[in-house]
Formats: sequence, C-alpha cells, structure tokens
Amino acid sequence: MTTILVIEDNADLAYGLRNNLEIEGYQVDVAADGTRGLAHARAAPPDLVILDLMLPGLDGFRVLRALRADGLGLPVLVLTARGEEADKVRGLKLGADDYVTKPFGVLELLARVEALLRRGRAPGGLADHERFGAIEVIPASRSVLRGGILVALAPKEYDLLVALLRRHGAVATRGDLLREVWGYAAEVQSRTVDTHIAELRAKLEDDPAAPRHILTVRKAGYRLER
Repeated sequence: MTTILVIEDNADLAYGLRNNLEIEGYQVDVAADGTRGLAHARAAPPDLVILDLMLPGLDGFRVLRALRADGLGLPVLVLTARGEEADKVRGLKLGADDYVTKPFGVLELLARVEALLRRGRAPGGLADHERFGAIEVIPASRSVLRGGILVALAPKEYDLLVALLRRHGAVATRGDLLREVWGYAAEVQSRTVDTHIAELRAKLEDDPAAPRHILTVRKAGYRLER
C-alpha cells in the first residue's frame, strides 16, 4: 500500500487530510511537528510527504533541507500560506516537488498527490544503467553517481534528468519538460525548468558555466549530450 506522511500541526487540517487520503486507499501517518515528522521520515521513508512549511520548532524548510541532505529522494508536496510567494520559491529551491496554497480544494490536492506518485513510479524507459561522462544513472533506485560518488538530486531534478536522457540527444522544449516533469499545461510560462537545469549543471557538470552534457539549444530548449 502506498504510504503518505502528513506533517501538519493544525489538528483539524491534519484530520481532514488523513481522512480524504485514506478514502482514496492510501496508508497515512501524521506528525504534529517538524521534529517528529523528520524522525518518522528517516525511520520509515514514505512514498510521499505532505509538509506544512509553518511548523512549530523545526519548521518545514529545515525538515525539507534535512530530508534532501540525507539523500531521501521521496516526493514532497508543501503547503504554503496564501500570497507567500517567497515561501513557494524557497521551498522549490530546497527540493520540494510541488506546492498547494491554503486554503485548497481536496480534489486539487488529491490530483497533485496522484501526479507526484505516478511520476515517481514511472519506469522511465531507460536501460538498467545510463552513463554520460562521469555520470551514472540507475533508474531502479533513482540514484545518480558522479565518479562513483552518490549525488543528492531533488526528485524533480532527477525527473528532469530522466526526461532529457529519454530523448537520446534530441531537443526537449521547455513546454515539453513542464508537461512531462511538472504536469503543467502547455500554455503555462515558467522559469522553473531553467532553474532546475542550472541546479543539475551545478551538481553534474565539471564547469557549470560551460557545460559539456546538459546543453542549451537557443530558442528551442535543452538536450543532453553524452
């Protein structure tokens, strides 16, 4: 059974989330603060975390940073307050996969949960091991090694890398990547792709300013050169 960890200090909201997710067939655990939520995720990593950013004690930002520093690539859906654009951006930069703004509709949240889990389960159509330069990608464990050393990629960074690998050197437009990796409609305009490409280059390229593998195709998009 798919497991979801909800880290939320508002008891009523946590109850509502748990109830609706269990109706959909998920196994749900709830932690009322960041410290207990992080401990739970480390001890028994769930398939997905729903994380409130405004938590007492250890806030959601620090929980998210700790999860990614531990190399836990599980998808994280963050809950943000209305109008707090800076919180959304900071959460995404720390490795969140998606966000929902409070107050939110149950159907919207369930759709985002399903989309994140579906992308996490996708086999990717890759070989058992994919290589380019000093990089090795192991789809079965969603692991990426650089020179034999594990690289901590956020889930969206990994999904973006896989989307480029699947094309075997062909160009992927920003629209293609927004649809495939983030599930956004084609008409959505976003710098999310560019930001994540920059993060991938910083982690995987010898010289991120002059990349050899993750290349920009002017006025078109990106491609991966082996």
